[in-house]
This record gives sequence, C-alpha cells and structure tokens, in this order.
Amino acid sequence: MEQQVKVGQVFRNTVIKSIKQGFDQNNCTFLLTFASLSSSQMDDLRKGLRKMGAKVFVAKNRVAKIALKDLKQESFAQKISGQTAFVWSSEDAVSISKALIEFSKKWEGLTIKAGLLDGAMLEAADVKRLSELPAKEVLQSQLLAVIIAPVTRFAGLLNAKTRDLLSIMKQLSEKKEEGSK
Repeated sequence: MEQQVKVGQVFRNTVIKSIKQGFDQNNCTFLLTFASLSSSQMDDLRKGLRKMGAKVFVAKNRVAKIALKDLKQESFAQKISGQTAFVWSSEDAVSISKALIEFSKKWEGLTIKAGLLDGAMLEAADVKRLSELPAKEVLQSQLLAVIIAPVTRFAGLLNAKTRDLLSIMKQLSEKKEEGSK
C-alpha cells in the first residue's frame, strides 16, 4: 500500500513538472475540455496540432490546478473543468488558434476554455478573435509595407522632380535648336 502511494506521488510530481515545463518552454498555451471525444478524434487532434508545432498534454484537473497555482496562474486554474488538455506551442499562436477553432467546430465535445499568450490571459472569446487575425507572415508583410511606404513615396517624389527637370531641359534644348535655324 505504501509503495502505491509513493508511485502515485512520483507520477503526480512528474505531471506537475511536465505542466510547468510546458508553460516555461512555450509562448502560447490553450486550455481545452474534450468531453465525449473518441480516442480516434483525440489522435486526429494530436496529429493535426503536432504538424503545426504544438503539443497536446492531458492532465487530471486536481494535479493541473496544483501546477498552475505553483506557476501563479490561479485565474487560468479556475478555468479547469471536465476532461482537461493543454495545447502548448512556440509557433505562430494565430495558426494554432485557427486550428483549434476548426477542430471545435468539427467536434461538438471539444471546447476552448482559455489561453495564455506571452503571459497574457485570453478568454475563449479572445482566442476566437485571435484566430480571425491574418497569419504571422501576412501581418509581417503588411507591417513591412507600412514601414517602407514613406521611403517609396519619397523615392517616387525624387524621381518625379528629376523627370520634370529633364523634361524642361529637353524643351529648352529643342527651343534653342528651333531658334538657331
């Protein structure tokens, strides 16, 4: 009996350590409940998210709450209910949230409860809004376009003035040629 208690304690400590590492090593975390999902649906979820660079980790609620309290994430711990899974990733949080929203539409038993993005708490509605953003690459290209727009306009302005000056010089040259004839 005493050995079972020690094994249980070791297992619990391992799960707590895994949860802490998941939070420490990734910039985004999503909290899911997955009531009534079949094992094949969970496998599809794991595989789909793994392809995107995310990891699914299932934990008992009591142990997960202990780990979250140790991490000073009490508000996140309050969101835990039902069958709980964490999704961790250091990849593009927008892409991961889009995939989670799609999976939750596909399977009624999958619910997004909350998220953490670079330490900021996200409610379920915030995760949905995050999924509606353009992909990271699109946002980067839009930002780059905004940054280089003034330089591009300035270069165009300089080119226009040069063209105007050349045009005036050509007209003057043509007038001189006509006047000398």
